[in-house]
Amino acid sequence: MHTREEKLEAFGRMLDVLDELRVKCPWDAKQTNESLRPNTIEETFELAEALSRDDAMNIKKELGDVLLHIAFYSKIGSEKGDFDIADVCNALTDKLIFRHPHVFGEVKADSAQQVIENWEQIKLREKDGNKTVLGGVPSALPALIKANRIQEKVRNVGFDWEEPSQIWDKVQEEIAEVKAEIESGDKRALEMEFGDLLFAVVNAARLYDVNPENALERTNKKFIARFNYLEQACRERGLNLREMSLAEMDAIWDEAKRALHDSDSEK
Repeated sequence: MHTREEKLEAFGRMLDVLDELRVKCPWDAKQTNESLRPNTIEETFELAEALSRDDAMNIKKELGDVLLHIAFYSKIGSEKGDFDIADVCNALTDKLIFRHPHVFGEVKADSAQQVIENWEQIKLREKDGNKTVLGGVPSALPALIKANRIQEKVRNVGFDWEEPSQIWDKVQEEIAEVKAEIESGDKRALEMEFGDLLFAVVNAARLYDVNPENALERTNKKFIARFNYLEQACRERGLNLREMSLAEMDAIWDEAKRALHDSDSEK
C-alpha cells in the first residue's frame, strides 16, 4: 500500500489533471452541476453494483469515477467562488470529529449501536443540523432504502418494537388488510395497504439485522440467473417459452434451482 505522502501526491495529480481538462477539453469545459448530475447518479449505481459483487478491480475503478465527480463539483464551486476541494475536505473532517466524541472527546460508547444513537442526538444539536428526527432522510432516496432509513432513525430515539418477534403480528395484520382491499376493488386503497405491508416487511428485516435492499437484490440476481437458465435450456431443447405450459416451465425452473444451487455450493 502507498505511503501518506504518495496518497497526497496522487490526489494532487488528479486535481492538476482536472484543472487542465477544465481549460483545454471542450466537453469538460462546458460541464455544470446540472449537466453532471445524471452522470453522477449513474456512476453511483455502478459503484453499488461493483460493491454488491465484491469485485475489487471494479470497485477501485468506480470509486475513481465517483471521486472525479466530487472533485469536479468542487472545481465548479471554486470557479463560482463558493467553495473548493479543501473546504469540502475540512467540512467533512470537522463533522467527523464533532460526531465522534467517543474518539475525540470524553463520551463513552461501547457498541456500534451506542455510536449510532449518539450520532442522532448530535445531529439534532448541530448548528446547521436537522431540526427533526426524520429531517435528514433525503426525499429522493429509493422507497425501499428510504423505508429502512426512516425506521433506523426512529429506532435511535427509542421508537421501536421491544422484541423482534412482535413484528410478525404486524406483518400478518397488513397481509389481512391487503386481502380485504383486493376484495373491495379500491385500487388506491390497495396500493396504500401494499405500501404498509412492504414497510412492515422492511421493518422485520431490520429487526433481524438484514439489510432489505441487499436481500432483495440477492433475490433479483438469483431470479435472473434461474430465468436465464430456463431460457437457455428452452433454446437448446427447441422449446418456445410462449408456447409452453406453466407446468413445463416449472419443471425446468426446478432444474435450474438444483443446478445453480450446486454451482454456488462449489464456489
